[in-house]
Amino acid sequence: MKTTLCSVLLASSLLSSAQAAEGSYSPLAGTHYPQQVYWGDTHLHTSYSFDAAMMGNRGLSPEEAYRFARGKEITAHNGMSARLNRPLDFLMVSDHAEYLGLVPMLAAGNKQLLSDPTGKRWDSMLRAGGKESLKALLEMNVDIGENRKSLSNIQVERSAWDDITRIADHYNDPGKFTAFIGYEWTTMPGGDNLHRVVLFADDASLAGQMLPFSAFDSEDPENLWNHLQTYEDTTGGRVLAIPHNGNLSNGLMFALTDRQGNSLNRAYAETRSRWEPVVEVTQIKGDGETHPTLSPADEFADFETWDKGNLSALSAKQPAMLPYEYARSALKLGLQQEAQLGVNPFKFGMIGSTDAHTSLSAVEENNFWGKFSMFEPSAKRGEIAAYTAGKQNKVYSLTVDESVASGYAAVWAQENTRESLFDAIKRRETYATTGPRITVRFFAGWEFAGNEADYPDYVARGYAKGVPMGGDLSDAPANTAPRFMLNASRDPEGANLDRIQIIKGWHEKDGTLHEKVYDVVWSGDRQPDSNGKLPPVGNTADPEQATWQNSVGSAELSQVWTDPDFDPSERAFYYARVLQIPTPRWTAYDKKHFNHPLRSEMPDVIQERAYTSPIWYTPTAERE
Repeated sequence: MKTTLCSVLLASSLLSSAQAAEGSYSPLAGTHYPQQVYWGDTHLHTSYSFDAAMMGNRGLSPEEAYRFARGKEITAHNGMSARLNRPLDFLMVSDHAEYLGLVPMLAAGNKQLLSDPTGKRWDSMLRAGGKESLKALLEMNVDIGENRKSLSNIQVERSAWDDITRIADHYNDPGKFTAFIGYEWTTMPGGDNLHRVVLFADDASLAGQMLPFSAFDSEDPENLWNHLQTYEDTTGGRVLAIPHNGNLSNGLMFALTDRQGNSLNRAYAETRSRWEPVVEVTQIKGDGETHPTLSPADEFADFETWDKGNLSALSAKQPAMLPYEYARSALKLGLQQEAQLGVNPFKFGMIGSTDAHTSLSAVEENNFWGKFSMFEPSAKRGEIAAYTAGKQNKVYSLTVDESVASGYAAVWAQENTRESLFDAIKRRETYATTGPRITVRFFAGWEFAGNEADYPDYVARGYAKGVPMGGDLSDAPANTAPRFMLNASRDPEGANLDRIQIIKGWHEKDGTLHEKVYDVVWSGDRQPDSNGKLPPVGNTADPEQATWQNSVGSAELSQVWTDPDFDPSERAFYYARVLQIPTPRWTAYDKKHFNHPLRSEMPDVIQERAYTSPIWYTPTAERE
């Protein structure tokens, strides 16, 4: 009996070993590619930010921000209840490093702040309320803009940062919800926006070891990068920086000179590429993919455009500034710089985030809580002037109705943890949306079959035979053009899709830069006209009733597309843009909800969209 049993066990063991050698029967065994997209916001302000407090947010701390993102109901400053339609998967509270937590700490009677003459004076003004309170907050704003730092106390700064890191750790729940530790570096020389948010992969035991680097420390991004290097060297942790969309930088965000006016060099390009793997391309302060002046042949280029001036509204926009502000142009400039320096300083992926200062990451069109707390939903919020022409020497005006209900970051990661999401952002396997949770896959390779995007295992094929968004194409086989496999599905609670486009940018051998937009796959039986232009998808949106119907468009679109204009000797990038069918804008929902007309020139119908991170191609001769 023993002999028989041993024989059976031995045979079973040998069989298992043989099967293991041949590969597992489970299709996904041994694979490590991400199968889930996670939705979040890396750019949210709370009452701990001085300007959020200045514009009405005195009561919603980072705690409320994380609770709201996780799906809890919060009472906003206007007394209304606020709740997300669906919880987020991750959030980073990114309060300004400058005077971090100052206003709530004054309100709590912090003795160290009140022992300082400036702190005592600001506290008295805040408690007086009305114009005096606003005057104190404006003084803080001027202090930061002019780099004064009239109030400085290292123990107070430490206390505020300890609060931020502790709260994030408390709400971080690996596998269910990720609460990133971070802050915003808020430099704006001359009112030009060069802001970055700083995102840590680490918990408070590491991220809490060094205080945030602020504009008081330096207004030069290179000094921020040096600080991030020091952090990693000192703690063994990991960190990165995410530039804001550059449309309010007046040509500085993607300038071809450093802050001292020197032309970019290889060291600068390597350092920037190292620390800034992704860029925020859409948010409440306008969309930053491209501009109609830069992309005149792109019929969808003029989308939620803010192009009147810089962040402070003190300096008007000049046409020559535009190429150095928008993502598509910057990606082209990156190819040019790479040809000269050997390294691409603007090799970035794309994400969206809100930049809301309300503690509420809510940017669905029918659930938009505005940029600041004073702009929370009300019958007349669209008539409030966000910037007033002529007042305090401002050169342009904007009203709240020009605010954009955008955006969210989509990250393809293996699991919902700080480590996994951070890794995905570093490798640029990310995309941006203007709010809808559109699912997008984008691969490039040389051997995809024409119908491979329709296979149920197309994702496994994409990773096995190509590279995902954010990646680099391998060397081009002779006489072969790259093939791109795309699949997009509508937001399960949203609108159908109109089309998927691929945007290509390339650098010719003579140094000139070009771009082209290709309609790759679209809904319905539409056919391009003689000029190659695809007819509109149709419009079911009813702005008066704030409704639309999914009777046009498609729930899913997929395609394998080959670049018909490929030249293996030219550097190039490709990214996908997915367009929804037209739907009501948030202003239409406001009019319907409050039964109150807005004095507005803004449209009440938009086509929301998603932008993937690019995939780059570099000629074999140029590879290092």
